[in-house]
Amino acid sequence: MTSNMDREMILADFQACTGIENIDEAITLLEQNNWDLVAAINGVIPQENGILQSDYGGETISGPAFDPASHPAPAPAPSSSSAFRPVMPSRQIVERQPRMLDFRVEYRDRNVDVVLEDSCTVGEIKQILENELQIPVSKMLLKGWKTGDVEDSTVLKSLHLPKNNSLYVLTPDLPPPSSSSHSGALQESLNQNFMLIITHREVQREYNLNFSGSSTIQEMCLAESGLSYPCHRLTVGRRSSPAQTQEQSEEQSTDVHMVSDSDGDDFEDASEFGVDDGEVFGMASSALRKSPMMPENAENEGDALLQFTAEFSSRYGDCHPVFFIGSLEAAFQEAFYVKARDRKLLAIYLHHDESVLTNVFCSQMLCAESIVSYLSQNFITWAWDLTKDANRARFLTMCNRHFGSVVAQTIRTQKTDQFPLFLIIMGKRSSNEVLNVIQGNTTVDELMMRLMAAMEIFTAQQQEDIKDEDEREARENVKREQDEAYRLSLEADRAKREAHEREMAEQFRLEQIRKEQEEEREAIRLSLEQALPPEPKEENAEPVSKLRIRTPSGEFLERRFLASNKLQIVFDFVASKGFPWDEFKLLSTFPRRDVTQLDPNKSLLEVKLFPQETLFLEAKE
Repeated sequence: MTSNMDREMILADFQACTGIENIDEAITLLEQNNWDLVAAINGVIPQENGILQSDYGGETISGPAFDPASHPAPAPAPSSSSAFRPVMPSRQIVERQPRMLDFRVEYRDRNVDVVLEDSCTVGEIKQILENELQIPVSKMLLKGWKTGDVEDSTVLKSLHLPKNNSLYVLTPDLPPPSSSSHSGALQESLNQNFMLIITHREVQREYNLNFSGSSTIQEMCLAESGLSYPCHRLTVGRRSSPAQTQEQSEEQSTDVHMVSDSDGDDFEDASEFGVDDGEVFGMASSALRKSPMMPENAENEGDALLQFTAEFSSRYGDCHPVFFIGSLEAAFQEAFYVKARDRKLLAIYLHHDESVLTNVFCSQMLCAESIVSYLSQNFITWAWDLTKDANRARFLTMCNRHFGSVVAQTIRTQKTDQFPLFLIIMGKRSSNEVLNVIQGNTTVDELMMRLMAAMEIFTAQQQEDIKDEDEREARENVKREQDEAYRLSLEADRAKREAHEREMAEQFRLEQIRKEQEEEREAIRLSLEQALPPEPKEENAEPVSKLRIRTPSGEFLERRFLASNKLQIVFDFVASKGFPWDEFKLLSTFPRRDVTQLDPNKSLLEVKLFPQETLFLEAKE
């Protein structure tokens, strides 16, 4: 028996020779050949001029080599035929030699063996079967695929099939050659639902699982398996080989043995149906050696969720809920801390690889199109893997922080076989409430009903929150409008006050200028008044001129001047009375003339203002 180290070397050599990157696929192929490296490589990369033996009529068809050691010949049937598509020698191989797949197709009492390259399509299998069985492709239903029904255009390589495969053909539109009642009963059974009551021996727990009659146990559908309708009881337990070492026994302790309560021998050993370890729960044998969903002690939750999403897709396909990539706090922000109309429920999926329910829950419930669509529309879905103790402890810490010790203790006390769990969280004003904890032993309908029930509770709360939020926004809008009106009023008052202050300042400035000007005028007037020669008496030795000056207000200024006085002295006299000659002009009546235009250095006698004269003042324009 090869050791773990030898198997790792064989696995590495096998991948290097065949170019198969998928570790699970490579392990499956090696196990089929009992870890014989040469036999496994020959099974994947056929040699030229090989001989394929048929079990029908002794036909011999040339083609790629077929290793009987790694591919046991199928059991003989009452009537069978063989079809084979050889590799053309001229075909160019880019990456690696094409992988050949063997199919045994059962139709009524006939078996047809088909060998194809994994680059061929499902439709090409049907075309070969059309020639062999004389059944039109349009009337043919090819069943037995592990991934469910597939399209004719599906490439076999994309299905990740093992070397040997068993399929069966259904022709519901064609009448059977005989025993039509049996065919009708089979068709009716395919449309019925079977309840499997599975007892887990170790934990003394029962699981009720509903499956349609068309569901398969590896290659055989339930309707043809001899199960009791509508309920059938099964017992599941763990087993290990006595010849294995203690270490190997621990590694393979997840092997599942199923015993049926059927009266017949149909389920005495699940291996009679080709049900390898755990296959009835949707687990391929390679899944027991799958990569971890999440790295242990991941520092960044976002990186851990990226690996979780990638591994989930590789196991269960691309039709799955959209897992939120980020921390649990970020998921809270996305789901709860937005406007009430945009809020969603938070669904937390807790995965556990060691639970017997995990694969059924993921493949049949969580990846159902109705569940995926409903979660995408109404939930933010966040996931975590509790398989590793470190990741489990980390989640319990987060759970205690966000949901409280009661919820954390509830999850802590859950047994492994009660997983996976689906937590429905609703955000509230002061805390986060766990609406529902859904365990893995459920059905699609029950899961949908519980999601819808949680959604009804959330919708009622959301309507209240929307109403409160609208009222709060209305109050805030009124307050904002009032604050804006008050601000505008303050600005208007401030503008008025500032305008008034500017006006008062301008008036004060003008008043100061006016006062300064008046003071300047007064100073000029006083200086002119002081500089005037004394007024001569009427009786004077020198000729005297008497001037009578009418002001704009109607008053008269009278004074005597010597006839020899210059005209400037008259101007200074008028200015000393508050009428500066640069602002007023002095006019004579007969003849009318502007005295201020005359030469101020001439005497009064020279300008003919002698012996007396009446003048009047007029403001200049």
